[in-house]
Amino acid sequence: MNIAKKLFLTLVAVVASIAAVAQPADPVKWSASVEDMGDGAYRLVFEAVPEMGWHLYDMGPYEGGPMATTFTFESPAGYELVGETKALGESTREFNEIFAMEIGYYAAPVKFVQEVKSAEGATIAVMVDWMACNDQNCTTGSNDFTLQVGASTAPAVAEKVEAEQPVEKGGASLWGLIFAAVGWALIALLTPCVFPMIPMTVSFFLKSSGSVARGRFRTLMYGLFIVLLYTVPIGVIIFLTWLIGGDAITADIFNWIATHWLPNIIFFIVFMVFAASFFGAFEIVLPEKLVNSSDAKADKGGLTGVFFMALTLVLVSFSCTGPIVGSALIQSTSGEFWAPILTMLAFSVVFALPFTLFALFPTWLKQLPKSGGWLNSVKVVLGFVELALGLKFLSVADQTYHWGILDREIYLAIWIAIFSLMSLYLLGKLKFKHDSDMQYLSVTRLVLAIASFSFVVYMLPGMWGAPLNALSGYLPPIQSQDFVMGAGSAAVSESGAKQGVKYGDVLELPHGLDGFFDLEEAEAYAAKVGKPLFVDFTGHGCVNCREMESRVWSDPRVLEILREKYVIVALYADDKLKVDEADWVTTDAGKVLKTLGKINSYYALKTYGVNAQPYYVLQGRDGKPLVEPRGYDLDVEAFIDFLNRGVEAYK
Repeated sequence: MNIAKKLFLTLVAVVASIAAVAQPADPVKWSASVEDMGDGAYRLVFEAVPEMGWHLYDMGPYEGGPMATTFTFESPAGYELVGETKALGESTREFNEIFAMEIGYYAAPVKFVQEVKSAEGATIAVMVDWMACNDQNCTTGSNDFTLQVGASTAPAVAEKVEAEQPVEKGGASLWGLIFAAVGWALIALLTPCVFPMIPMTVSFFLKSSGSVARGRFRTLMYGLFIVLLYTVPIGVIIFLTWLIGGDAITADIFNWIATHWLPNIIFFIVFMVFAASFFGAFEIVLPEKLVNSSDAKADKGGLTGVFFMALTLVLVSFSCTGPIVGSALIQSTSGEFWAPILTMLAFSVVFALPFTLFALFPTWLKQLPKSGGWLNSVKVVLGFVELALGLKFLSVADQTYHWGILDREIYLAIWIAIFSLMSLYLLGKLKFKHDSDMQYLSVTRLVLAIASFSFVVYMLPGMWGAPLNALSGYLPPIQSQDFVMGAGSAAVSESGAKQGVKYGDVLELPHGLDGFFDLEEAEAYAAKVGKPLFVDFTGHGCVNCREMESRVWSDPRVLEILREKYVIVALYADDKLKVDEADWVTTDAGKVLKTLGKINSYYALKTYGVNAQPYYVLQGRDGKPLVEPRGYDLDVEAFIDFLNRGVEAYK
């Protein structure tokens, strides 16, 4: 097996292991057992074990709040309940501003007990209904137990039924973020600040004295220190934020970062600065004194020297990895508590792996390509990519605040220009400050140039309204485009302003669909025409929402059902439009909500216990869901079935 294949398989194993711990299959594990107390008395014990990062709500009750943990016993047959079900241990209680009440929860394993009496023994059927949340989403579940008193007291494992799955937050999925971080790390290794450090690292460990086993241990610790130096700081910052402000404050901060104009404009400027740096306008460097101090301490023996060797690598390579690390972190701050930490972990593991492996197996160095001008070419190509990615943040602010400066065709025009210039650069038609003279065109550059030009050709039809499904999550919505071939020179959809619907002058539905943007107005119209309501909790900055609209809603069968059988209302959870004073909402905690996004977000959280987009609810005449609500899922057939079941339930 050659070195490339070994590295590839190792990377796959690392990424798979990270992803495996990122998403728990079941956030609360339940089990039950029976304890014989003598004289026909028994104690039923139910144990709940929440996954790390999740908390289970206590027994409440909470009227108008989250779903409390409840135990329902079938009508007693041969047994008698003694007292009520109670928890062993106190729950953590905090005041929740959203629900305006004190709420208790368990973040650690907890036991609930119920005493029963049975003269001859009985079979007891119990259902446990519960709700658990982490920093991004909530899930509910029901577990059935069948317990035999007077017989075996062996633990009974619950059978989970009808558990609602957590809904993904708007933005890139965790898998996507991890793979993107892996890609950033691989690119970082090919930059001129990092690549030459590999043989220097190998030389350092080869010169170290001691046994082979000690040398390997020091090498492995070197890789671990690199991972910790990249991962721990961001983890500490997030943990301190949570420790000071709790879950709600941390979620609010991430939501503010993802949707407010200020951080998005700052991120846009940062990306532009990074791009200029990669093009050679200047270098982003740390203070020379700091780097020299770390380098001097690397000569010390033991693990201290190994740590400072790792720190020196991180500091010296900062001018190349700083923009890449910043890009990876910025892209992960879309409301996910764990996303930035896992993103940095994936990045640092892949980044540290070659240094560790080449130090362990120095003969592999012979297979590495020589340093040269190609390293600077990598930086320049990265500069073009940074330019393109930075536009996403300006686009989010533009859509959220309705500035109208970066509509879809303008966004596409800039991307087409960027990747056309990158193609010309790869062909040697453009030259930057630190580029070497290119005597001939290599096969690698030719292949990359063909790929870049092909991408440009793919984007061109989008200027006339082609959907470009592969880019749906990154482009502004198609309804922001001024011209679509076959639809005349008017807007893509029948404008809400023409229909006279509230907020229709600034908001539109995709694919020419007609609908509403205010729930009360939509409910009144649905009652008038006798149709169920399709409630779309969405957001301007929600990548998954755009993917659903482009890949699922665009199916002709889905569009037909939505047009003919539903009244549509889109509730944007991140829109910054300040509504009329008559439409302001006062929360139970007395806070006045004045913007459309905050009002919609508060309604979603209070009514359905979710702060995720997209989230689809099929609402009936009584204002309640006709079927189980649905989140992000690109299965078109399943979505059609979801819509049809809603229609049947309405009838």
